[in-house]
Amino acid sequence: MATSDPRHQFGQASEMQAEQFLRAKGYRILDRNVRTPLGELDLVAEDQGVVVFVEVKGRTTAAFGGALLAVNHRKRVKLTKLAAQYLAQRHWSDKACRFDVVLVQGRPSDQGRIEHLQNAFDVGEQGRF
Repeated sequence: MATSDPRHQFGQASEMQAEQFLRAKGYRILDRNVRTPLGELDLVAEDQGVVVFVEVKGRTTAAFGGALLAVNHRKRVKLTKLAAQYLAQRHWSDKACRFDVVLVQGRPSDQGRIEHLQNAFDVGEQGRF
């Protein structure tokens, strides 16, 4: 569904750039924009047998810090719950998983700068699945 909201368009463009970046690194994209009543998973990918939950952040400038600062504690807790739901729905309790953050900085027209933080936070920080 197309939207005229510039922020939403920017977010979609950032997610597309992140997806292309991850594919080029050899990731296989399993799902995108998985919505539940709890929230949304931006990208779900597979990297060498590991299920990777990817949070994508688009920023026009560096004013708000890098990828490490892009996902606060509350967001990490939410992502952990979403990931647990995702794994449970697919009966993948035996699969290894991790959380990555991809920060796309700059305007889509200038291709921006991409910062990829693998294993951005540990599930143990949020509680067990």
